[in-house]
Amino acid sequence: MRTRICDLLGIELPIFAFSHCRDVVVAVSKAGGFGVLGALAFSAEQLELELQWIDAHIDGKPYGVDVVMPASSAAKGQGEVTKADLEKMIPPGHKQFVSDVLAEYAVPELPAEADRFETLLGWTPGAGRSHVDVALKHPIRLLVNALGPPPEDIVRLAHEHGVKVAALVGTAEQAKKQVEVGVDIIVAQGGEAGGHTGEIGTMVLVPDVVDAVSPVPVLAAGGIGSGRQMAAALALGADGVWTGSLWLTVKESDMEPRIVEKLLAAKATDTVRSRAMTGKPARQLRTAWTDAWVGPKSPGTLPMPLQFMLTAEAQQRIHRYAGSEGSRADELMGSAVGQIVGRMREARATRDVIYDMASEMADTLVRLREQLGDG
Repeated sequence: MRTRICDLLGIELPIFAFSHCRDVVVAVSKAGGFGVLGALAFSAEQLELELQWIDAHIDGKPYGVDVVMPASSAAKGQGEVTKADLEKMIPPGHKQFVSDVLAEYAVPELPAEADRFETLLGWTPGAGRSHVDVALKHPIRLLVNALGPPPEDIVRLAHEHGVKVAALVGTAEQAKKQVEVGVDIIVAQGGEAGGHTGEIGTMVLVPDVVDAVSPVPVLAAGGIGSGRQMAAALALGADGVWTGSLWLTVKESDMEPRIVEKLLAAKATDTVRSRAMTGKPARQLRTAWTDAWVGPKSPGTLPMPLQFMLTAEAQQRIHRYAGSEGSRADELMGSAVGQIVGRMREARATRDVIYDMASEMADTLVRLREQLGDG
């Protein structure tokens, strides 16, 4: 089941797994796939510690790092802006709306001694560059960028370090722009995917992107979590699959148990593309929080990174008090997740998920050959 992407990156199986959890990244790579650590949730200092841990535990297996360097944001074209500058752009009415929603669901304030969640993280180009600087000090094999083409100097820098560059796209036109700046691998992410995603479905998007950028390798993403779906992706011209939501509920995941329970009980129809999380459309579990942002009292979402800055502490409060007596915070608590959530029914070991995908892929190809032979 090897494809050219396996030879390019030195892996056994063309299964890529995006996760913010270092344990999942290591488990995937050690099982023959390719783990990719999402850097967004970490400061540059925290990312350094995470990568040191991965290097010490991954047994020399290849892995990658995913950064966010948005092509468009509220700060674009305004030169160097500080966190304080960005905070001034948040209207008072939006802050009041957030307070009102939290009050409606009886979510307490954080205690004075609580550590506040960093509200900016990697949502700006400057923060993304700091993540790149840290990542390239480690033996990564792949640097991945989302939300637009990476700056050409970043692509050159990665190549100088012997690191391939991948990028996520939602249209064939976006894929062409990525190739123009030197990106080596395109991830065609259909609208079924979790997190930031476009509107085109995977079945339509993948062949469009393959045709647009050939011979550049393409990974299929969005609604993929089984060997049958892998076989379909390869049939569409992809060289492998990019998965993300699938790993939220594995045993190695550090996802909060209450959210895992919600995900394991959810159906594919329980997700929604919403700007409530970051200001850009992102597929996530539908909750009272996402409903509030499209309700009649909503002031509308803000552009990236203002929406995340506006809601970061609110999310911290929601997660802290979920399950607390007298609070309905549980109803507001959710997660970015794709429509594959409807097939995520139990917490399983990462290696078992990888093995079953590879095994079902092989069985599917055998069955297809038999069917074609019968015809």
